[in-house]
Amino acid sequence: MESQHKKLVFNQYKNQGVAVVTSGGDSQGMNAALRAIVRIGLYLGCKIFYIREGYEGLIAGNENITEATWNSVSSIIQKGGTVIGSARSERFMTPEGKLKSVKNLVKRGITNLIVIGGDGSLTGAMDLKNQWSDVLNQLEKSGEISKEEKERYNYLNVVGLIGTIDNDFPGTNMTIGTDSALHRILEAVNALESTAYSHRRTFILEVMGRHCGYLALKTAMTTEADYVFVPEMPPPLNWPAILKDKITTSTRYGKRLHLIVLAEGAIDLNGNPITALMVKKIVTENMGLDARITVLGHVQRGGSPSAYDRILASRQAAAAVVAVLELKPDDRPIVVTVESNEIKLMDLQTCIENVKKLQIALKNLEFNKVLELRGKSFINNFKVFQALNKLHPYSDTKTEKVRTFAILQVGTPACGVNAAVFSFVRHCLHRGGRVYGISGGLHGLFEGNFNLLTWSDVNGFVFEGGSYLGMKRVVLSDCMCPKVAEVLEKFGVEGLLIIGGFEAFSNAYVLMRNRENFSQLCIPIAVIPATINNNVPGSEFAIGADTALNVIAKSCDLFRQSAMGTKSRVFVVETMGGRCGYLCSIGALVSGADSSYIFEEPFNLNNLQKDVQHMISKMKHGKILRGLILRNEKCNENYSLDFIAKIFAEEGKDVFSTKKNVLGHIQQGDIPTSFDRSLGIKLSARAVEWFYEQFEIYKNKEGKIYSKSPNSVVVIGLYGNKECHTTLEELIPNTDFEHRLYRCQWWLNLRWLFKILALHESNYNVENNIIY
Repeated sequence: MESQHKKLVFNQYKNQGVAVVTSGGDSQGMNAALRAIVRIGLYLGCKIFYIREGYEGLIAGNENITEATWNSVSSIIQKGGTVIGSARSERFMTPEGKLKSVKNLVKRGITNLIVIGGDGSLTGAMDLKNQWSDVLNQLEKSGEISKEEKERYNYLNVVGLIGTIDNDFPGTNMTIGTDSALHRILEAVNALESTAYSHRRTFILEVMGRHCGYLALKTAMTTEADYVFVPEMPPPLNWPAILKDKITTSTRYGKRLHLIVLAEGAIDLNGNPITALMVKKIVTENMGLDARITVLGHVQRGGSPSAYDRILASRQAAAAVVAVLELKPDDRPIVVTVESNEIKLMDLQTCIENVKKLQIALKNLEFNKVLELRGKSFINNFKVFQALNKLHPYSDTKTEKVRTFAILQVGTPACGVNAAVFSFVRHCLHRGGRVYGISGGLHGLFEGNFNLLTWSDVNGFVFEGGSYLGMKRVVLSDCMCPKVAEVLEKFGVEGLLIIGGFEAFSNAYVLMRNRENFSQLCIPIAVIPATINNNVPGSEFAIGADTALNVIAKSCDLFRQSAMGTKSRVFVVETMGGRCGYLCSIGALVSGADSSYIFEEPFNLNNLQKDVQHMISKMKHGKILRGLILRNEKCNENYSLDFIAKIFAEEGKDVFSTKKNVLGHIQQGDIPTSFDRSLGIKLSARAVEWFYEQFEIYKNKEGKIYSKSPNSVVVIGLYGNKECHTTLEELIPNTDFEHRLYRCQWWLNLRWLFKILALHESNYNVENNIIY
């Protein structure tokens, strides 16, 4: 069941009762989902009810079921856990528990239930739906509800949101809380990395995942781990010998930090547990190394949600409200998922059955079936990890010819580019190629600063932001191409990888159109987008944008926190992004801003005046005394940051104070997030595959590579959860070179979601809509 574009009309579901419950283990992002459910529901005219303390609160009723207001979900988007509480309830599964639950819902006129939790919580909601009619009959027979109540509330619609850090639910690419858990894990690994490097120490890191190794696998892939143990893919029975060989080999290639990642549910091929203590004993006794165990435990479920989880939770929650209101009484419960960056609606019972199939297959040690149910993405992640951590890194197979690559970085720094270089170098090396790193961007290319990169040269690259090779914002002109051709020929470059922002795309275009004049440019050329602006055609996400969004989210959280206990205050914050409003628009969504101004959506004084009046109304009549306005740095050359801040300061001077802030280059800093590391690693892996595909197509009898075809100049990007390539020829017609933008941007469809979640009901416009 796929979701469709929906137009939401103000008050179209007036007085419909919708309840929301968070059940089971908590996960970061649940509060973002609560906020979106309440505000979308109020926009549609519904009565929204909190069920506090999970299903236990539903059974207890009374003050545990309370009506939500707009202000009750203000300033919670940045909080971890769930503000309405959660619990595991065995009583809910009993007949007595069902009787009390149904009675409490009926007495409040609630026939729509949204559940945020794992497979156990969603199974409980499905059972409640299936037993609804029988329980109503019992309640009427005992006189606890009237015949009229039974007839009026004779159905229950159920929609589930998957809130679990394990990412163990079949049918969705990601669950709410998983990305935040990876943030916590990487924070720990980054801390361990420095002490382990100092002492040549081996760390054994145990992460959560009783039945699913997603967290362990992602951690291993993005931290240069030596080995990973996951329940879905047990190691060979001789794994102690393999582990010893791997660590010995990596030490020989200059690695000081050794990291072994272990899922808490790791097992061997016979189903026997593999524990951290077992691994430590092998490392210390068989290898004579100093080893330490770190068990992260519930730290992974704590802390503020990441930007990704705030976005995912908000999008899925909006879809859940619409879905639960559109279900017919006889419809089966559904669950909201995400696939290829699209929100989808799936049959809950089918998904639960797949969960059970997966658990049975794991119990029966049917690992091929387990992997089939986990999906291709899980398998591909494992293959990438294996390629990056080859036991013997250099290819020992005879190749037809050693292919020569060069990496050029162009533009401004973006966190994750080093991870992309790390991945590209290692994938090329174990396929028998050699890679030149060009130091200093285009200037370095002109000066011939080509350095052969070895396996050990890229040790530690994934941990650092910035760019080890160096990159500058320089765009080629046609007159520079003779020098480029000369240098590429000198070093025998057969495949050129350009990593960077819009300049990288523009430079590839210049090289492509000069192929007629210079045969040295007739080689495969690939661009990997890396810019916080996220404005490169050919990919929904660019390396670095996720890290920048998290910096914006954290900064705005701190701005608001700084105003706690002070007089009413409005912050006007300027983000980077050039003329692309991605950071500003999505940053406003993840920080719970009141308004945002972007180049793609023109605004005028009338819009500013409405926003000022909204802020004055909010401060005067609400309990919230803090406001947040985001401005994209080039949204309008006349409505500058100073101008906008002065308007708010002057018009609201009797109600609130105004502060302005420019986030600046801190958005390009910080340690790369798991998302950006993974994106860089996987795009580079796909780039290497693409290059070797081109070599097969365009080599002549002597093995020389030559191609004028537009198909051999591409952008390697991410669409949904798939790494793919798109030719520049296909992308150029929809590219605005003057403003450095791609005209088809998926995130613009989220503007309506932001506006509904941000605006107070007094400013609702009946023409507002949301597309999910």
